[in-house]
Amino acid sequence: METFADPKGVGFESHPCPLGVTVAKYEIMVTMSDTGGPLEGDVAATKQVIDAHDEPVILVGHSYGGAVITEAGTHPKVAALVYIAAFAPDKGESVNTLIADPPPGAPVPPILPPQDGFLFLDREKFRASFAADVSAEQAAFMADSQVPWGVAALSGSVSEPAWRVKPSWYLVTTEDRMIPPPAQRAMSERAGATQVEVAGSHAIYVSQPQAVAALIKQVGDAVASRAAR
Repeated sequence: METFADPKGVGFESHPCPLGVTVAKYEIMVTMSDTGGPLEGDVAATKQVIDAHDEPVILVGHSYGGAVITEAGTHPKVAALVYIAAFAPDKGESVNTLIADPPPGAPVPPILPPQDGFLFLDREKFRASFAADVSAEQAAFMADSQVPWGVAALSGSVSEPAWRVKPSWYLVTTEDRMIPPPAQRAMSERAGATQVEVAGSHAIYVSQPQAVAALIKQVGDAVASRAAR
């Protein structure tokens, strides 16, 4: 069984994937979900990787990666979806529509004005907003190694949300200052996902990789159990 981490996690690409060590019985493939273009391009890139494997696939998406796995997850080889502090759009929704009406008092992500069609987070505010539970040194490195987020990806609408037909799990990060925890819970509940809550920041995959790995293992065991019936 393959597990694909499909993150738009700033800094993820700059560190060894922590999941391959702690979910040893699964083959871990990491694809960068933001190709710089529209959502359709990111979905196509993810499906190319899925096509190359024969085993059932568990798609794992962080942040914007949740939109990618929501669309790519309708692929017949996908057995389950795992959202890690991620967007889970419904049909016709995009990241833009999901962030258009934040709840009162919600923290505002420090997204800088677009530069040549790409977005970055303010380096000075990065740790407080994205990685408050990561060491100052590591957070600074993550801020410096940001992969730009294509503006076009924000407006990409989901055509058929995979969570309507595939079992889903959702890890809510209760100290998140990028996607408010109430919004995460609302998306999780709407998707009918099995929900787990962890006290951590948006960078939970760096600060607490064991929690992320434990959820993926739980999902893998559930998928294997269903296949054995």
